[in-house]
Amino acid sequence: MDNAIIETSAYARAGLLGNPTDGYFGKTISIIIRNFGARILLYPSPELHIEAQEQDVNIFRNIYHLVDSVKLTGYYGGSRLIKAAIKKFGEYCEAEQIKLPNKNFTVRYHSSIPRQVGLAGSSAILTATMRALMKFYEVNIPQEILPSIILSAEVDELGINAGLQDRVAQVYEGCVYMDFNKEGMKEKGYGNYERIDPSLLPNLYLAYKTDLSKVSGAVFNNVKARFEKGDEEVIQTIEEIANLADEGKKAILQKDYDKLNKLIDRNFDLRCKIMNISDSNMELVETARRCGASAKFTGSGGSIIGIYKNDEVLNKLVIELKKINARVVKPYTV
Repeated sequence: MDNAIIETSAYARAGLLGNPTDGYFGKTISIIIRNFGARILLYPSPELHIEAQEQDVNIFRNIYHLVDSVKLTGYYGGSRLIKAAIKKFGEYCEAEQIKLPNKNFTVRYHSSIPRQVGLAGSSAILTATMRALMKFYEVNIPQEILPSIILSAEVDELGINAGLQDRVAQVYEGCVYMDFNKEGMKEKGYGNYERIDPSLLPNLYLAYKTDLSKVSGAVFNNVKARFEKGDEEVIQTIEEIANLADEGKKAILQKDYDKLNKLIDRNFDLRCKIMNISDSNMELVETARRCGASAKFTGSGGSIIGIYKNDEVLNKLVIELKKINARVVKPYTV
């Protein structure tokens, strides 16, 4: 084990129902998209070394290359995520009085998750890093606690606006129902997480814009402020969106795909009541719906998920969405 190369992964995540209520003590159902992932390689070395990847290097071909790079990955690449994960791992071990052996490592990462389209690329890098550190130091962090540690790395260390949903899905994998009940969260620090058999899921498609750059989390700011001020419309709408996850869980277990189809559309329509949706994002949803599929955001915008009835609808989705610079994939969850 001491000289072994450790390789770990974490996959993209798509919110199926209930998002964005995870940040408001709500309920969600999420699935893992194994088509895209973040991979960590970690191996022993004399000093602790985080290898810089292309997006971490401050050398650009010209001014336009710099502009494009910042639009896509922000002012920092993935190394800050790895640094935050290592810090939180160290603090957890300290708090739990786990003495770590005196050994160092080199860590490098690679991610195929499309950036800035709401597929949880940042938390995938963090999750994969945590898994690698746990293996390297032979430390077991309980599964229900791990998502909260990953979230604190993003929120407390890096100031990223996020909820627990992504990290829970990436830690548990497959299809997961999550209840972030306020009392339970305050008492335990985590929600109730329940796996749903992914083989019960209907025909799902995922589509994402290939030319959309946005900062994930930016759309939540106004809603959060209104929620905290006790805005009736926001509170009621958030509650209604959260309840869709309960209805969706029943629909999946009963294979009532017509009901699930309607719930997915309803989720997005309710979101529109309290959030501003950009023209580019609205075009994504409306194009998919015109093809005969349901559609909602997988996260904060830039990609959508929904049900398609047959191959004819899927082919139509591929053709029509390509016209607006969106790529369609069939998500693999298992």
